[in-house]
Amino acid sequence: MIDGHDSRHDWAKAQLSSLQAPFLTCEAVLSEAMFLLPHARRGIPTLLGFLREGLVHVSFDLDENLEAIVHLIEKYQDTPMSLADACLVRMSELHDRSRVFTLDSDFRLYRRHGRQSIPLIYPKS
Repeated sequence: MIDGHDSRHDWAKAQLSSLQAPFLTCEAVLSEAMFLLPHARRGIPTLLGFLREGLVHVSFDLDENLEAIVHLIEKYQDTPMSLADACLVRMSELHDRSRVFTLDSDFRLYRRHGRQSIPLIYPKS
């Protein structure tokens, strides 16, 4: 959504227009985004602005969810699952009516609560 040169930028912007803020995330996802955004024009300042404005809200405590995170990472070690992915899967378990907004195809493989597919906002093509 932030990187105008990304091939799915227009899709992401269109999706956002139909969603209601705040968008919940975790520190691990923000860390990955900060790593990926330096090449994007105003990428990091835009992300930080989303945090300041409350559009994006950190809503996850790794300490409280550590055992569940370890279990997920061990379960998906063949994928392999990143810390950020595990946190989002866990967040989808904690916020049962939520959907994960992602471009990562691994989320089609991950399961929450053991066997449930994760509701996704994911491009069809």
